[in-house]
Amino acid sequence: MASHRKPKQRSLTGTTARTAATLAMAGAASVTAFGETGHADPQLSPGEVKSQVDALYEQAEQATEQYNGAKEAADNARADVSKLQDEMARRTARLNRTRDQIGAIAAAQYRSGGIDPAMQLALDSTPDTYLERAALVDQVSGREAVILRTLGQQQREINTTHEAADAKLAALSDAQTKLAEHKRTIETKLHAAQALLDRLTATQRAAVDDSGTAGAGGTDGAGSTNSAHADRSTARVPIAPGEIHAPSARAARAVAFAYTALGLPYVWGATGPSSYDCSGLTQAAWKAAGVSLPRTTYTQINVGQRVSESQLQPGDLVFFYSGISHVGLYIGNGQMIHAPHPGAPIRIAPISQMPFSGASRPS
Repeated sequence: MASHRKPKQRSLTGTTARTAATLAMAGAASVTAFGETGHADPQLSPGEVKSQVDALYEQAEQATEQYNGAKEAADNARADVSKLQDEMARRTARLNRTRDQIGAIAAAQYRSGGIDPAMQLALDSTPDTYLERAALVDQVSGREAVILRTLGQQQREINTTHEAADAKLAALSDAQTKLAEHKRTIETKLHAAQALLDRLTATQRAAVDDSGTAGAGGTDGAGSTNSAHADRSTARVPIAPGEIHAPSARAARAVAFAYTALGLPYVWGATGPSSYDCSGLTQAAWKAAGVSLPRTTYTQINVGQRVSESQLQPGDLVFFYSGISHVGLYIGNGQMIHAPHPGAPIRIAPISQMPFSGASRPS
């Protein structure tokens, strides 16, 4: 009779045990890591949630600026491809007209007794074959030679344009791939932050909101909650450039524009007019002043004159975090107007709210 005893299970020892333990710990980490799944420890205090949410928003903003850079590269590559395609069409049209001329000459030669071999080559060969065998042109003289040499030059120009278009298409494809990667990163970080906030009670969420991490509230210069100030920080205040004590008329116009944007929502990747991300807001403000800024924080910091924190004046661009992932527009008295993150509208906030990394003064 066959045995039906349950097979003896082997115990995990040595390397096998260590591997199993490692996998178990990795699995546990993947479940609890807020950056990947968004699940918060139910015992986290509102302050701890704020710290983790702030970190996620910073990571999302870094990815947003990388997304903005990739989008700008994609837009530029797409425009270049379009121009090269138009140029290819024009060059091809000129090539076809030249071949028509050659056809007319060949027809005349045929009627008079025969077609010159170089003319026959130009009519019968592919463009690449013609270029390879175009030495026959040297055997032709007069008007025919001029036309045949023109054909060869036009074909070389088309080949060069085609190669340039292929390179730009490859650059466009690379930028589009990076766009998709950065978009996934942004959405993952923001989802994780929202999941953390959703684990809080209404009272805890209000405490986090009041600290300036989420919602429309604000803080005073000392970091304490002040509801009246919070209201003013997001209200659109009409202000004329002449009322702003800025180092230049352009800086005053940039600050005036930023005041009109107060209360508008933060949307990553947005450049206005109904929503902005941080660098989109500063770009739009200085555009209103007649100055063109690049799209990303890490390129905006290189515009104009670099200034220290002690030298700040209204209109200056103020940058934060070691990765230069956030920017605001300085308005004086230690305050800036900035687009914080999703869920928090454009507001006035102290520059001490985040780790300062540098400033520049466009002109």
